[in-house]
Amino acid sequence: MKKITKAVIPAAGLGTRMLPATKTIPKEMLPLLDKPVIQYIIEEAAASGIEDILIVTNRQKSAMDDYFDYFPELEERLGKSGKEEYAKAIRNAADIANIFYVRQKETRGLGHAIWRAKRFIGDEPFAVLLGDDVMHSTVPVTKQIIDAAERCDCSAIATKPFRPEQISAYSSIKITPLADRIFSVENLNEKPLPEQALSNYAIMGRYALTPGIFRCLENLPAGAGGEVQLTDGLKMLLSMEKIVAVDFEGKRYDTGNQRGFLEATVEFALRDAKYGAWFRDYLKSL
Repeated sequence: MKKITKAVIPAAGLGTRMLPATKTIPKEMLPLLDKPVIQYIIEEAAASGIEDILIVTNRQKSAMDDYFDYFPELEERLGKSGKEEYAKAIRNAADIANIFYVRQKETRGLGHAIWRAKRFIGDEPFAVLLGDDVMHSTVPVTKQIIDAAERCDCSAIATKPFRPEQISAYSSIKITPLADRIFSVENLNEKPLPEQALSNYAIMGRYALTPGIFRCLENLPAGAGGEVQLTDGLKMLLSMEKIVAVDFEGKRYDTGNQRGFLEATVEFALRDAKYGAWFRDYLKSL
């Protein structure tokens, strides 16, 4: 497998689980401490060896394009007022990676959003990082998935075990052990009923995929929820190529819903070098 240097971040969802805030603010731009959610994801990609990132957006999300751009006037004003730290942070956000954009003109699901990246990716393997899944780990989760894909010479997906009653919110997979924390994928299904779950392992929001996925997604009919599902494309890909799953080291936060966003906010704040000690004392005082 070629070295993976490109990534796709699907960020075209309507953010319905976070309304009314996301009526005008992209859910990926909601602040997690002092940075928008999507910046953590882009930083993870860059730390995993990704150089070029395509963000799949929609017509309501131009704020992301503006954020990852230079703002010379603001930087100059901050510098003159002695706030060089803020000026540097603004400039650094624009320099994390080479960032490109394409719009998903219709909300047709994750599989369709990935398919929109076909021209950007070409005939190369690539990473996918979901736009509302924030990870905390020692080794970047995306790097863990890429390493497994390159080692096994095939697509790799992130996975974690869940309680049976939680599986219906995710995609379940049938797996067999292959190596330490790496499994061979035997089957997949999207948002199954508890009795239809293939195992207690579910797909999380990180992937390393071969370009063969585009052939599977191109004419894929709508699946669960009336949308083109990436899991259905992966199931088709599995009939042609092997896929592995990685029980990654780290914790995943679903910042696309209120509970996950609050969990991430509290736990990231407690780990923060600047605010952690104060925030812990504050919580104890309550």
